[in-house]
Amino acid sequence: MTVLGTPLLALDELTVQRGEIPLCEGVALQLSAGSICHLIGANGTGKTTLLMQLAGLLPVLAGRVIYQGQSCLPIQPLYVSHQLGIHPNLTVAQNLTFLLNLYGITPSAADIDNALTWVGLQGFETISSSHLSAGQTRRITLARLYLLTPDVTPLWLLDEPFTALDVDMVARMEERLCEFAQAGGSILMTSHQAVGVANQVLDLSNYMV
Repeated sequence: MTVLGTPLLALDELTVQRGEIPLCEGVALQLSAGSICHLIGANGTGKTTLLMQLAGLLPVLAGRVIYQGQSCLPIQPLYVSHQLGIHPNLTVAQNLTFLLNLYGITPSAADIDNALTWVGLQGFETISSSHLSAGQTRRITLARLYLLTPDVTPLWLLDEPFTALDVDMVARMEERLCEFAQAGGSILMTSHQAVGVANQVLDLSNYMV
């Protein structure tokens, strides 16, 4: 699945820190097109912190992050986190549209319908997000995965994307991750459960200070 060429993401002697306190040092990784990397490690090793650093939400104090051969982010990666970014006063369709607008996508009504059907929220388009359960709310943010392609954002950073999902939805998610990788994308993700589609593993426990 992985193709030759410049890695989409390379970590060179990276320090993962909480505030000014280093959690891990010397973290190294290369993700090429087609990579699905399962980020693992004991609680407190900084898995979420690392993803936030790579998304540009936290600073990198030591080491280098090289994205498509550059030290900056030429194309913003997709970051799906525990903080969902869903506004309770917007409808389901409005929230999904906003999330896609962040990546320059203006979805059609058919796009919204197809994406919400994929996550099991068909018919919820006009419902206020404040009326949804936690699991349903999480599915709104996952629905954008159905429409995003490597041309839009070639790197996905996913923090526990399988949380609160049933077995069928996990299977659909894994199928979508494979499709994205086969199209030339790359994924770095955390999960407390096994990731059967992963072809790489990065264990932060090996880099703890």
